Amino acid sequence: MSAIETLAPTLRYRLREFHSFEAAGDRFVYLVPSGAFFALGVIGGDIVDRIRAVNPTREELADFLLDRGYPSSEISVSLMELEQSGVINQGDFVQEKPSVPIKKFPLQRIVLNITNQCNLACTYCYEYSADKISKTEGKPKFMPASVAEASIDMLIKESEDRPSIHVTFFGGETLLNFPMLRSSVEYAKRRCAEVGKQVEFSLTTNATLLTEQVVDFLAEHKVGMTISIDGDRELNDKMRVFADGRGSYDVIVPRIKMLLQRHKTNSIGARVTLSSGVHHVRRIYEHLTQEIGFAAVGFSPATANPNRLYSIGETKMGTILEGFEDLAWEYRDWALAGRHHGFTNVNDTLKELHSGISKAYPCGAGLGLLGVGTAGDINLCHRFVDSDTGRMGHVHKGGVNHEAREQFLDTHHIGARYDCHTCWARPVCAGGCYHEAFVHYGSTSAATLHYCDWIRGWNDLCLRIYGEISLRNPSFLDRFNEN
Repeated sequence: MSAIETLAPTLRYRLREFHSFEAAGDRFVYLVPSGAFFALGVIGGDIVDRIRAVNPTREELADFLLDRGYPSSEISVSLMELEQSGVINQGDFVQEKPSVPIKKFPLQRIVLNITNQCNLACTYCYEYSADKISKTEGKPKFMPASVAEASIDMLIKESEDRPSIHVTFFGGETLLNFPMLRSSVEYAKRRCAEVGKQVEFSLTTNATLLTEQVVDFLAEHKVGMTISIDGDRELNDKMRVFADGRGSYDVIVPRIKMLLQRHKTNSIGARVTLSSGVHHVRRIYEHLTQEIGFAAVGFSPATANPNRLYSIGETKMGTILEGFEDLAWEYRDWALAGRHHGFTNVNDTLKELHSGISKAYPCGAGLGLLGVGTAGDINLCHRFVDSDTGRMGHVHKGGVNHEAREQFLDTHHIGARYDCHTCWARPVCAGGCYHEAFVHYGSTSAATLHYCDWIRGWNDLCLRIYGEISLRNPSFLDRFNEN
């Protein structure tokens, strides 16, 4: 009989659901589905290895650990911690099924597609390419103030007791409808002051229409900005062109530099769309940060049917992943030195991991976020505005259709995506982008299986980076506690 009291001698230990990884020479586990971390330590590693090998009883495991020289007090504490943390379990372990999330969720953000027009003709654009799903025929080219104001009123109402809301302006090219954007900002601030809420703003633009007057207004009202640009002149001008084929780089770069010089009140980031012709991650990042002056750069593969010429494909995707890994390790090095690094893909993932997030849905679409088209149609998000898919009401005809919204949420949470139930990365992924799924598989409820290996590999890399930072410079992670 061991010195450890046997509480349930007939029960055998089992490992629960987790993903193992190492960082800075230490062993960790990422617990699924809670999204939590646990540092095993030496004894914890021996316990996990022994349970994996033989599924011992508590008495057998205690004897094994005593033989390895661990004191009985340390064994008892370690077993208790591993059990309470959900790393191990006595008796048969039944994998938890994802719970159905709450149906009632206050709205936090609306994305106003204030125009369906654009002055560029980017080859991969999901609004104008062969993969377009929106139907804008017969609808206004520019959102009128009446629709924007009704949308803002709807957001205020549907946000319930949230103290802060967010309005995002989108297009087409957003700044083609700048007069309405300006009046909407002023209207939203006035209405929120009346009801005691805070309101924040953001927009996405191709930068072709930036002027000093526009920039000064955006800076005055602290509008966060995302600038679409794909790198240096050669790379940017492969896809981001005017209708006559002229590249946009020489037009936008002076305007972007003016923007970065004059607008200091909110974040300004670059968004790069990667495609078959534009996949040079390191080259793009260094150009946008060192030569243009962006402090933050994010990359996203073009959403495309695999038959499109601009679809990345497996070969180019491998090159992209190598570039991502290169920048991610550089981020690690800078973090250990306490320095800011502008690679937002890894920064955003680390923030989610730090929060212990376990997603029921891949994003806020249909949940805390809805999109509104120029005619007032409410949809799942900006990518589905004016499409037949994801319709959820009209701002002038009853507002949000809560029945449609709840039906969507009932059928799209992680518990309904059966392909995802055994994937260890589901707390962060939750099945992937609805638009990506629709373009590839014709259904918003499909899991984005073509990205599964990439998502698991990316999250494993970020876990290793997070673990190393947590051991070697934990104060760096404090920035992720900020709202």
